[in-house]
Amino acid sequence: MSLLTRRRLLRRAAASATAAGAARTGLTGTAVAGTAASTAAVAGCDDPPGTVPDGAESAPGALRFPAGFGWGAATSAYQIEGAAKEDGRGESIWDTFSHTPGRTRNGDTGDVAADHYHRWAADLDLMRDLGLRSYRFSISWPRIQADGSGRPNHRGLDFYRRLLDGLHERGIAPMATLFHWDLPQALQDAGGWENRDTAGRFADYADVVFRALGDRVPVWLTVNEPKTVVQNGYLWGHHAPGRQDPEAAYLVAHHLQLAHGLAVRALRASGAPGRIGPALNLHPCYPADDTAEAAAATRLYDGYENRLYLDSILKGAYPQDVLADLGPDSRVARGIRDGDLAVIGSPVDLLAVQYYTPIYVTGQGGIATKWPTSEADWQQIHPEGMYDILTRVTRDYGRIPLTITENGLPCPDTLAADGTVDDAARIDFLRDHFAAAHRAIRDGVPLESYHVWSLLDNFEWAEGYEQRWGLVYVDYPTQRRVPKRSAHWYREVIRRNGL
Repeated sequence: MSLLTRRRLLRRAAASATAAGAARTGLTGTAVAGTAASTAAVAGCDDPPGTVPDGAESAPGALRFPAGFGWGAATSAYQIEGAAKEDGRGESIWDTFSHTPGRTRNGDTGDVAADHYHRWAADLDLMRDLGLRSYRFSISWPRIQADGSGRPNHRGLDFYRRLLDGLHERGIAPMATLFHWDLPQALQDAGGWENRDTAGRFADYADVVFRALGDRVPVWLTVNEPKTVVQNGYLWGHHAPGRQDPEAAYLVAHHLQLAHGLAVRALRASGAPGRIGPALNLHPCYPADDTAEAAAATRLYDGYENRLYLDSILKGAYPQDVLADLGPDSRVARGIRDGDLAVIGSPVDLLAVQYYTPIYVTGQGGIATKWPTSEADWQQIHPEGMYDILTRVTRDYGRIPLTITENGLPCPDTLAADGTVDDAARIDFLRDHFAAAHRAIRDGVPLESYHVWSLLDNFEWAEGYEQRWGLVYVDYPTQRRVPKRSAHWYREVIRRNGL
C-alpha cells in the first residue's frame, strides 16, 4: 500500500470521525470533507424523511407485492440476546470492546441487551402477532464455541434449536446468519481476522452449525456486512476490535470473504438442504457534482464500497482499480493466495442486500450530504437509492435472487402516558422504501423478501442504547415490549401484501 493511499484512507476515517462528533454536538447537516451540503440535514424523525420515488403510487392498496413475498424483521445475537455469561457462552470481541471505558456511549454493554435469551418465546409470539413471514437473526459464535474452535457447546445449540422449532410452530421462516460481528475473543487474541487461520476456524464452526441445525433452516447467511467490520473495526476504530490500520483493514476484508466462501463449501459438503449467500451493505455512490474529477473519484469509491465485495463473490475477481489503489506491496495483495478467489466465488443461491444510505463523492474523494439525515448522522434518507442499488445488482451481476435483510432508521421514540409509541416518521420512511422496492420488482429485480431493521430496540453497537431502531419499543429497566405505531402499520402491510 502506497503512502498516498494510506493517507487517503486515514483521511476518510478522520472525515467519518468528524461527522460522528458533529452528530453528538448537534452539528448535523455539515458536509463531510469540507463540501457544502445541497440541503440541510434533518436530525431526528419529526420532519419528512423522503419522497415516494417517481412513478410509485402511494394510495392504500395501490402497490401489491408478489404472492408469497417474505415480509420479515431482523435482529442480531449480541444486540438482543444478553445472557453474556450463561450456559457456556464464551467472551466475544464486543464484550471486550463494550467493557473498555470510552468505547460505547454511556459505557453501555450487551450483557443484558433485550434479554431475548430468556424471553425468546414471548418475542416469537410478538412476531406471530405482527404477521411476520420471515425472521432474520444471527447465531452467536461464542455461544457455540466459547473459544472459537473445538467441541460445540450443546447448551448453545439447544437454545437455537428451541428458537427454530418455535419459529416453525408459528409459521415463520427462519433466516440464520452465521457471523454478525461477535468474533470469539480467543480468536482475536490469536490475530483475529488478520490471521488467515480464522477463516478456517469459521468454516469449522459453520460445519458444526449446519450439521446440528441444517434441517431447520431454509436460508443461511454467511458473513454480515464484511465492509462494516473493515471500515468501522479497522479503519475508523468505532467498532470492535477498535483498530485504525489501513494495512490490516483490507487483509481483514480478504479473510472475511475467504471465510464466506469456505462456509458456502461447508454447507454443500454437509448435505444440509438450505440455500446460502452473503449479507452485504451496499451504498449507491453518486458524483457530488458534474466534474470529471467527481466522476473518477466516485468510481473508485464505489470500488471500495461495493465492487470489492460484489465482484469477488459473484464474479470471482477483485476489481483491478481497487487493487491498484491499494498497491502491489499491500498486505492484502501479499495475502491473496492461488485458489482464494475460486473459494470466495463459490456459487451462492441468493444475495442479501442491506440498504441504509447513498454516498455522494466529491472530486477530492470526500463525501457530501445531499439529503436529510436521521438520528444516525451518517444516514442520508433517500428511498431512490434503494431502487438504484437493487436494479444495479441485477443489471451488473445477473438475476441472482435478492433479499433485503436490513432497512430502517432510528427515531427518538418515547413511551406516552397512554402506553403507546407514535413513530409516524418511521412509517413514512418504510412506506417510501417499500415503494422503491416495489418499483424495482416491477422493473425486473428478483426480490424475494424484505426484513425491517429492527424487530426490537436493542444495543446499537458503539451508540449503546441511545438510538432506537425497533418496530417494538423495549423499556430496558423492565424489558417490557410495546409495539410501536409502525409495528401496527407493518402488520397491515403484511396482511394486504402491499401498500
